Amino acid sequence: MRESKFKQEEIIELENKHGAHNYHPLPVVLSRGEGVYVWDIDGNRYFDFLSAYSAVNQGHCHPKLVEAITKQANTLTLTSRAFYNDKLGFFEKKITELLGFDKVLPMNSGAEAVETALKLTRKWAYEVKGIEENEALIIVCENNFHGRTTTIISFSNDEDARKHYGPYTSGFIRIPYNDLETLNTTLDNKNVAGFLVEPIQGEAGVFVPDDGYLSKAKALCEQHNVLFIADEVQTGIARTGKMLAVHHEDVQPDILILGKALSGGMYPVSAVLANDAIMSVIKPGQHGSTFGGNPMAASVAMAALDVVIDEKLAENAELQGQLFREEMNKYIKNSKICTLVRGKGLLNAIVINDSENSDTAWNICLALRDNGLLAKPTHGNIIRFAPPLVINREQLLECVDIISKTLSKFEL
Repeated sequence: MRESKFKQEEIIELENKHGAHNYHPLPVVLSRGEGVYVWDIDGNRYFDFLSAYSAVNQGHCHPKLVEAITKQANTLTLTSRAFYNDKLGFFEKKITELLGFDKVLPMNSGAEAVETALKLTRKWAYEVKGIEENEALIIVCENNFHGRTTTIISFSNDEDARKHYGPYTSGFIRIPYNDLETLNTTLDNKNVAGFLVEPIQGEAGVFVPDDGYLSKAKALCEQHNVLFIADEVQTGIARTGKMLAVHHEDVQPDILILGKALSGGMYPVSAVLANDAIMSVIKPGQHGSTFGGNPMAASVAMAALDVVIDEKLAENAELQGQLFREEMNKYIKNSKICTLVRGKGLLNAIVINDSENSDTAWNICLALRDNGLLAKPTHGNIIRFAPPLVINREQLLECVDIISKTLSKFEL
């Protein structure tokens, strides 16, 4: 059944004409979502296998989240932090006790939270560790993705994000991901204040490090009095089969960065968590956000965390993720076009046997769309699969069947 008086091509042309071309969307115009499904304006239903880059872990339009945000929207939406509100403190208590930190600093977007963590690390470096002013260094990893603000793209090696945006911010050392030897050597620099790392490099193509990498990296940081900063904007909130991806190795970061699914996709909510010895370096007037910590954000974030816990979404992500990789590996062993499936929990990717400059993965995603499943390529020849964590076994097997049959049409 058609759901709009406009054609999809007309709406796409509106964006092309009046919007900045900073994204390359798959050509489908969505108008409704529920659980693991989304519908386009013509009424066609699709499995959502991107989940807004893991922001919709709780599923589209979860009734408990809709209720929380609607109720709060009818009561009080924004006061700024010039005043207290009656929701923020309860959210702060809930998330800090859940994740084992003393303090949380709420923001809005993931990139804002990363910037907050960088500022926090530098201030700690000067006021606690005793590094000389303006000499602090932060170690990052090659092929990282922490956002696209000016500071963050300064330590990216993604030329699409970097080129013609200089001059770049200094103070970062980039080392290979999943390389403990280089990390250890780099930590010998007395000016190193922090190590910023994604537990799994999602945007780079769902690169999962070796077992023990995170725990050993944390131990090295402790030996050198360097802060271990985990960017869990994409991997956090149950996506990988644990509440946090670092929990797979029993790691407690010094600074934790969250976003995306912290609100279940209902509202921009991000957060930086740390203990008092670190967070106390920030004083009134030194960092903030008009919208960060607003009562609507706090209300929906509390509900989003409740849904994850009450519905055991981490456990489901672990179970269904194992099933997905097992079933995809059955296909891959006889495939000429798909060489690898990798991931953890319900953050997975397949590698297409083609170059990054090929359009094969894009064309596969177009065919998947035509067969009722939405996914996007990353880095040209990698397709990421990240459905909402509410997906059940029957739905997941149906999706594996769609993916397998679609891939078979592209076999050489």
